[in-house]
Parts: sequence; C-alpha cells; structure tokens
Amino acid sequence: MSKRLVAMVRPVAESGIAVVIGLVAGAFLMLAFGYDPIRAYAALFVGAFGSTAGILESLAFAMPLMVTAVTFAVGVRAALFNIGAEGQMYLGAMGAIIVGSAMLLPAGVHPAAATLFAMCLGALWALPAAILKIWRGVHEVVSTIMLNWIAFWFVTYLVRTYFGEPGRAERAIPALATARYPVIGETLTAMIFVVVAFCVAVAILLWRTGIGFELRLVGDNPEAAKYAGASSSRAILVSFLVGGLAAGLAGATQILGRPPSWTLYATMGNILNLGFDGIGVALIGRNHPIGGIFAAIFYGGLAHGGRFMEYNVGVASELVDGINGIIVIALAMPEIVAIIRRRREW
Repeated sequence: MSKRLVAMVRPVAESGIAVVIGLVAGAFLMLAFGYDPIRAYAALFVGAFGSTAGILESLAFAMPLMVTAVTFAVGVRAALFNIGAEGQMYLGAMGAIIVGSAMLLPAGVHPAAATLFAMCLGALWALPAAILKIWRGVHEVVSTIMLNWIAFWFVTYLVRTYFGEPGRAERAIPALATARYPVIGETLTAMIFVVVAFCVAVAILLWRTGIGFELRLVGDNPEAAKYAGASSSRAILVSFLVGGLAAGLAGATQILGRPPSWTLYATMGNILNLGFDGIGVALIGRNHPIGGIFAAIFYGGLAHGGRFMEYNVGVASELVDGINGIIVIALAMPEIVAIIRRRREW
C-alpha cells in the first residue's frame, strides 16, 4: 500500500474507531442509569438523518459550526490556539442586526450587505489579538478569552440600549424580510450555500496560494519558515483575519439565515457557545475546512437527534449532552494527539 493511500485511509480508520469507542462509552453510561442504549441510539440517528425534515434540521444546526470550526482550524495551521470565535461571532451577529434590521436596502442587496458587514466586524474584533501577538507576543488564548467576554457584554449593551425590539426588551430588532435568506425547509435557509462556499474558498487559500503555503509552513515548522524567509507576522495576521471573517459569518447565519426568530437575544441564547463548539468540530475534521463541513454535519446530527433520545426514550437531557460530549471527545482525540506530537517535534 502506497504512502499516499495510507495517508488517506488512516484518518478515516482512526475516526471510525473513535466513533465506535464513543458510542460504546456512551452505551455503558446509559446502562448505568437504566436506559436502553440500542433504542436511544436508534432514536438519535433516525431523528437526525432518518427523514428529509431531520436532515434539513441537522444541516441547520451544522451551518454555524462549519465556519466557527474554520476559525480554530486556520489558527492551528499557523501554530495558533485561537479560541476567539465566540466573541467574533457575537460581533458578527450584531453586524447582521445593524445592517439587516436597522437599514433599508433593496431585497437583492440587503442579505449580501448584511452578511459582508457581519464578517467585517468579526475580522475587526480579531485584529486586537493579532496585533498583541505580533507586537508584544501576548498569547492568543489570553487575549481571545478576554475579548470574548468584552464582546459578550458589549453586544448585550447594544441590544438592550440601542437595538432592542419595541415591546420586546429581551431581544434585538428582527432582520427585515428583505435581509433574510430564503428558507429551504424546516429552519435551514439558502445561507448554507454561502457557508459551504466560504469553507471551500478557505481550503483553496490554504492549499493553492502562496500566502496559504506560507501560513502552513509557519505552523508546521517555524524554524524552517524563518530560514526560508517566510513572515510569521503576516501568517499570524492572515490567520486571525480569516478566522474573524469565518466567525462573523457564523453570527450572521443565526440572524439572517435561521428562522423563526431572525434576531439576537440579549442573553445570546441563540448563538451562545457555537464558537466553542466549533473547536471540537475542527478537531473532528482534522483542522481542514472541508473536513469541518462533514464534522459539523455529524455534530449537528448529534445536537438535533439527541432531542429524540429524550422525547422517544426518556433519556434525561443532561445525560444526552454528556453522551454527545463523550462521542465528540473520542472523535477529537486523534487530532489532539497529532497536535501535541507536532508541538513536541519543534
């Protein structure tokens, strides 16, 4: 078997083994609490992928995770641990509200303008972490965590003070009809095509352009990159900007592309933790933008199908979340080990 074929088959085999391990561990957990794991898993997978409605809803859950996964994945490719997707997503959602809810534009232009503005705000919020990393060497974990919290309270303030819906203080003004993406079915909209196209574009950037090669070289071997004349500062900046655009797009998906509310709640309840969930999705997808698409669909299926474990079998929602977490951790472990191994080789 050629080395190239082994390189292609090995990740698939590792993921398959990880799925089995996660499912078995989850089954033992359900047995310990007196539930039937076969019935529970059947309810999960049939609910998530057993009907057209289930598939569409799973894709709707997956849509923002495809791009928050890109935020983390592009960072890892540049040897960065960027966990700022959460805060950048909040700003993206706020940008979608500003243009999509508070401005009057033609129907054909409105969704595109709101989406682009949301992406730009996400990238803008990523800039401070990039500048601190380049200028002062501040670790990105520290800066992005702080920026996440600042973004949370800043956006909460904007929603409650300036963009609240009249008579509904708990949420922002809903996106106007002209700014909404067409609904395909259930809560899935045509924005799924924008998200997939963005992931493909990032993959092309990383593997088919000079700046993408430089970014990956800096991440794979910083010493070799330095001797080759690659700019680590440029790689860091590009990584944060692309990640910010991705996270901003994720925020826009939940405002312009996710019925029925078409808005942002002051508690961030309809977007909360999607940035952090994207880290697990990125690890499952081996930190590849295309792999992240399939990983997000699987994760979205767990999120949507997990509800059927509770409805049909009676498994407690807290236990469902725990089982899904076990499966995700099992799937993410091969890539976590690979990242640790690469770091040790430096």
